[in-house]
Amino acid sequence: MAPPSALDVEALTDTQAATFVEGLSINGVEARRNKAPPVSIAIATYASSEMFKGPSHGKPKAKRWDHILNQESKDRNASGLKAASQLLKTPGLISLGGGLPSSTVFPFEEIQVKVPKLHHFSETETKESGLLIGSGKHDAAEGKSLYDIHVAFNYGQATGSVQLLRFITEHTEIVHHPPYQDWECTMTVGSTSGFEMALRMLATRGDYMMTEEYSFCSALETALPLGIRPLGIKMDEEGLLPSHMDHILSNWSESDRGARKPHLLYTVPTGGNPTGATQSLQRRRDLYACAQKHDVYIIEDEPYYFLQLQPYTGPDSPAVPAPASHDAFLHALVPSLLSMDRDGRVMRLDSFSKVIAPGMRVGWITASAQMVLRLVRHSETSTQHPSGVSQLVLYKLLEETWGHDGYLDWLIWMRMEYTRKRDNLLRACERCLPQEVASWKDTAAGMFHWVRVDWRQHPLVRRRGDGEAPGIVEVEDRIWRAGVDKGVLTAKGTWFRAERDAGEEMFFRTTFAAAGEED
Repeated sequence: MAPPSALDVEALTDTQAATFVEGLSINGVEARRNKAPPVSIAIATYASSEMFKGPSHGKPKAKRWDHILNQESKDRNASGLKAASQLLKTPGLISLGGGLPSSTVFPFEEIQVKVPKLHHFSETETKESGLLIGSGKHDAAEGKSLYDIHVAFNYGQATGSVQLLRFITEHTEIVHHPPYQDWECTMTVGSTSGFEMALRMLATRGDYMMTEEYSFCSALETALPLGIRPLGIKMDEEGLLPSHMDHILSNWSESDRGARKPHLLYTVPTGGNPTGATQSLQRRRDLYACAQKHDVYIIEDEPYYFLQLQPYTGPDSPAVPAPASHDAFLHALVPSLLSMDRDGRVMRLDSFSKVIAPGMRVGWITASAQMVLRLVRHSETSTQHPSGVSQLVLYKLLEETWGHDGYLDWLIWMRMEYTRKRDNLLRACERCLPQEVASWKDTAAGMFHWVRVDWRQHPLVRRRGDGEAPGIVEVEDRIWRAGVDKGVLTAKGTWFRAERDAGEEMFFRTTFAAAGEED
């Protein structure tokens, strides 16, 4: 495969606002909330995206997916204790049924964190002039907030708290406005956990899971112990090739492969890990059409979606300015697979890990109501719900401090910050890497830079005859160890091979996320 190239994104001005058909706008959030029932402040109150979504006139309902749900998922029934907890909001009810501890024995009376003011997002600015935000134990009962320690630090619903789920549902509609009726969101303890649950719903031991030929190694390592075999789909600079996927599926032989025809695709469309490849709009449309043709269900893993970067303009050229408005920023994003999914065949994994902090361990899944219910049933008897501490901090930051418009301002700042980091690494590569041996394309999104190395030019390979020359794995290891000896750690491309063979080309993954400009 070729290293990824940057997308040619046309900058927008304030007068070129994007149009969202039947979608929610930031300005429409308050009006919708005013028409909705008040948010319950009871412990473990029932939560569903249906409580917060807008009208869906003319949209189809999602297809049913009973034919791909496995027996484990079908056998999961509702938790009696979780269902009974919905009654806790009943006025005057004395609860002797659930094992919910009283918050009087929680050793926390108040928490505080310091966060950035709007438009003053840097670490230095936050240290000097950030806002102290916090929560007391009984803020909700005292009318100070809709969420507090009394509620957040107790048991909750598998969907996550109603308070944070409202913000997440609105955010999903603002950005993606899924084009079918019965979509919902449910929170996870991060995308890795959500992905593992999805596999345990949708595949059985011996099944193949299609993915990029170079794919996220943790996803591969999640699938393999479950007996699910990764099947690499060829790639180019825009990522996965739908034509190769169609060829494989059209010519599938169960007897030759020893397995049924694949029905599951795992893909990272934006800033793919490890390659940094980003699928264009047309590529996503072609991929979705191929999935429809072969009735494939798509897991769209998008931790880097909002890290779509400005074009690289070269070592001595001025940087491309930031999007001029919220609408310009949203319009510049490549539309998601979720945004074109009229069948409900996409399960989208979102996370706060790359845009807030990975230690929060809070993400969410958007899918059809049928699939979300299966995930909730799994969560009820495993992870239970995301950390209440994390949910409370996120609620205080996103809902009560920044709001939807402030969160988009933060995402624009993150876009520009990662663009600057990417540009620093590209300039370093141009200065330091021998371009007769190393080649790359400018990363368009995410936090990874994918470098191809012409390993056949390695002195050991050129010096020895064909029969004695070291193979790609040995040369890759020598180059990798040489980098470590020089004080630079990279990731070997073979670690990410979907089918665990060595391949014919050599790549190394580098990241520009953590290293400073001085590095």
